[in-house]
Amino acid sequence: MKKTEITEKQALSKLMALCARSEHSSGDMLQKMRLWGLDEAAQARIMERLVSGKFIDDERFTRAFVNDKIKYNQWGRRKIEQVLWAKGVEQSIQRKILDSIDENEYLAVLKPLLKSKERSVTGRNEFERQMKLIRFAVSRGFSMEQINRCLEV
Repeated sequence: MKKTEITEKQALSKLMALCARSEHSSGDMLQKMRLWGLDEAAQARIMERLVSGKFIDDERFTRAFVNDKIKYNQWGRRKIEQVLWAKGVEQSIQRKILDSIDENEYLAVLKPLLKSKERSVTGRNEFERQMKLIRFAVSRGFSMEQINRCLEV
């Protein structure tokens, strides 16, 4: 299948429509433009238009993304950081927003998550069950300190 060329105007129009529907990071948009085969100069011009028109705002995107991932996906900070890095969000923006989240918010998500998971975890002894719960929580992006606080009786 031959890839059809997309013009700069078409790309801008598509990206504006996409950004009007939902939040996206600048990294997401750059990735799309690279896939479409746009040259770097065109990418820079389009990004400038998207940012100046407030279609893209990495800080706004990060706030919404972090809020959704904590509330709905029940992710911890580590996992969120990894995905934001993959989406090309600057470290300074990540840190600013993630540092503004209260530790208790993570714990409020982790406690019921572990309580729910605990019912389905099996093991030969209590140590094995605890290790499975810890592995589960780590895979969700929570720190050992947070996990230990939630598992203490």
